Amino acid sequence: MSERPEDAWPAWPLPVGIRARFVDRVNGLRLHLLEAGEPGRPVLLLLHGFPELAWSWRKLLPPLAAAGYHVLAPDQRGYGRSSGFDTHYDADLRPFGLRNLARDAVALLDALDIDRAAAVVGHDFGSPVAAWCALLYPERFASVVLMSAPFGGPPVAAGAGANGIHAALAALPRPRKHYQHHYGTREANQDMWHCPQGVHAFLRAYYHMKSADWPGNRPHELQGWHAQALAQMPEYYIMDLHRGMAETVAAHRPTPTQVAACTWLTEAELAVYAAEFGRTGFQGGLQWYRCSTHLPCVAELQACAGRTIDVPACFIAGASDWGRFQKPGELQRMRSACSRLLGVQVVPGAGHWVQQEQPAATLRLLHEFLATAA
Repeated sequence: MSERPEDAWPAWPLPVGIRARFVDRVNGLRLHLLEAGEPGRPVLLLLHGFPELAWSWRKLLPPLAAAGYHVLAPDQRGYGRSSGFDTHYDADLRPFGLRNLARDAVALLDALDIDRAAAVVGHDFGSPVAAWCALLYPERFASVVLMSAPFGGPPVAAGAGANGIHAALAALPRPRKHYQHHYGTREANQDMWHCPQGVHAFLRAYYHMKSADWPGNRPHELQGWHAQALAQMPEYYIMDLHRGMAETVAAHRPTPTQVAACTWLTEAELAVYAAEFGRTGFQGGLQWYRCSTHLPCVAELQACAGRTIDVPACFIAGASDWGRFQKPGELQRMRSACSRLLGVQVVPGAGHWVQQEQPAATLRLLHEFLATAA
């Protein structure tokens, strides 16, 4: 019997109560899955964002299981130890489109003989995946929790490339570019994967700069989708025109003292991310961003224009998270896109990585929502 690649991979240092395994035949994938709690209990499906992994939910899985849930957190398509996808830059992007990512989630439930999940919870880019799960498959997901990225409904046009915004940003006195535009370029993966400081140091700076630990995060609503408004956001969203992401965040890297004081992401915890992305690179996740302007993927979403999420929903974000404002008006549009929006919650002391920075507060809000939505 031939060995699988994962046989040579070191085990993750999982907290007590979390199990890891692989699930085959999931919409063509072999998914790496973290889980906690026993089968037969109400199911919670947790979907990570970029640049994250199932590991991002390590602080929530055991307490949610202790509360009576069967909790599932996969490495999503393009990420980590999952396999069955093509991450070459010139590969077909359609498998990474949001509708197919939602099919991945349903296929995971099918593979595990789960009829319906009590909730699908998505963070960062996992948030729109969760939203499309709830919009397309309300019979499979009884409720939805969106974290950090609000959902304004199916698009009527392409995302960050619309309305000539890139030319306008490049024409500013301080020439800029939108990070999603950069993430769609051929060089973006190499910029992060083979940066001079190495993947570990890159990710440390990236996580730091988007967290509540970085003093530059003072988010506020922006007055429209135009260059002058968008340029008010930090460089990790609106980048200097001729800088890559690794160089951008390196200029704001934490000091050794700040790293030592970072209890929400220790060096050992960060090492899991660094090892996985050091092995795989970042192109799998970057394919998702490219789909936001890939016309076949956009057309799939536009076909659902006017549809709403009609299961109970809530939104959770860190008080220091620019994510809820990065698309001006999206937070307001979410109130119409989710017909049963039960709350918009802002967590003090958290930036973009709310479930890692403030897990206790996030758990409290999840419990409150799930009790109300049941």
